Amino acid sequence: MSSYLSLRQVKPNLILSSSALRAQLTADKLAKKIEYKGRIHYMEELYLSRSETLMSTLSLQDNSIGSIFLIGHNPELTEFGNLLIEENFTKLPTLGILAINLKIQNWEDIQEKCGKVDFFIHPKQFKYYMPKQIRTTWDKREER
Repeated sequence: MSSYLSLRQVKPNLILSSSALRAQLTADKLAKKIEYKGRIHYMEELYLSRSETLMSTLSLQDNSIGSIFLIGHNPELTEFGNLLIEENFTKLPTLGILAINLKIQNWEDIQEKCGKVDFFIHPKQFKYYMPKQIRTTWDKREER
C-alpha cells in the first residue's frame, strides 16, 4: 500500500491515528515508508469512534493543513467514509486506503456528502499482480 502511495506521491500534512497499538504500528510503518516527516498524533478519540466524533476531530484541524490521513478501525472508518461520500461503500478492509477529496475551503466546513472518492486500494488487489511501477518502487525500498 505504501508503494502505491509513494508512486502517486501521496503524502499527508498530518497523520491522526487511533491510540490502539495495532493502529500506532500501522501509522509508524506507513509514515516511515512514505517518508512522512511530521508528527503523528495518537488519539484515544479515534479508537472505536462514531462518525460524529471523527467529523468533529477533523473540523477542529488548522486550515493550513491540506491533507490528513486517518488511521483507525472498522466498522467506524467505513461508516465515516460513507457519511462523507455519495457512493455506498461496503467495507474498508484491513490496510485498505480510501482517499476522499473534500469539497470544502476550511476544516470547520466538513459535513455529510461533501466528498468524492479519489481512489480506493486494498492489499488483495496486489495479491496476484503488482504493476511494474509499484514493483519497481518496492524493489528500490528493498535495496535500502
